[in-house]
Parts: sequence; C-alpha cells; structure tokens
Amino acid sequence: MQEFEINTAWRQSAFLAQVGHESAQLLYVQEPVSGRTYEGRIDLGNTQKGDGIRYKGRGLINITGRKNYSAVMKGLGIDCLDQPELLEQPAFAARSAAWYWKNEGLNELADDGLFIMITRRINGAACNLSNRFALYAAARAVLLDNEEKTSQRCLG
Repeated sequence: MQEFEINTAWRQSAFLAQVGHESAQLLYVQEPVSGRTYEGRIDLGNTQKGDGIRYKGRGLINITGRKNYSAVMKGLGIDCLDQPELLEQPAFAARSAAWYWKNEGLNELADDGLFIMITRRINGAACNLSNRFALYAAARAVLLDNEEKTSQRCLG
C-alpha cells in the first residue's frame, strides 16, 4: 500500500472497505456478470464489438472498460489490453485496485472522511452503502485503534 500512498489508518480503512465490498470480501477478482451491459459504452471507451465482455470488471476494485484497462496498462506497465485476465491474478488484482485508488484521488477523499464520494467515484453511484459502511467501521475499529496505541507508545 505504501507505493500508492495508502499509508494512514483512514486511507487504509476506506480502501479495505471498498475493496471488501467490490470483491465480495475477496471472493471475486472478476465481476460475476457477462459484461454485455457494457457493450457500446463510450464513457468506458468500449468502441469495438466485444469490448464490454472483454473488458468487464476485474481486480479488487473492478477495472471496467477499454479506457480504464488502457489507463491501468500505462500506469502499471502490464499488457492488460491484450490479456485482460491478468487483472485476475492476485498481485495485479491488488495493484490495479491500489493504482486506481491513488489515480482517482481517493486518498485525499479518505483524509477528509468523504466515504460516500469515494463510493461514487468507484461505482458511479452511492450504492450498497450499508455493506460498505459496515466494512469501513470494522476496518476503522482495528486500524485506528492500532494507530492510536502506536502513537501513545511513541509519546510515552
């Protein structure tokens, strides 16, 4: 997480909650749908026949669409345009999520506690908030408590 500056308890809590929701608590690294609904979605860069299916959501934060796969390819230096299934491999699933997080400015939103805005940036809407907030609360309970204990040790 250090590489992508997900380096405070607030950032880590928000990241883990969103990843937990998007991946069904790490069960999926590929969206469990066909991808047909993404066909012809110009906003996702799906301009060629079959792009919706080929570039359906993959990774711990579902990277979706030709445009986003291309951005990940440039950002991480992996050829996921020709091999979209690379984002299903654990290391690339995690790194693509962290890269997306930093690239979309989500660290700063986490710093400001704007969890709903983070959800909108990832998903396009504020959906499934109860699950996301439950995961966020659980992560904060552990990470913020540990950060506080560490700070107290350093002070005293």
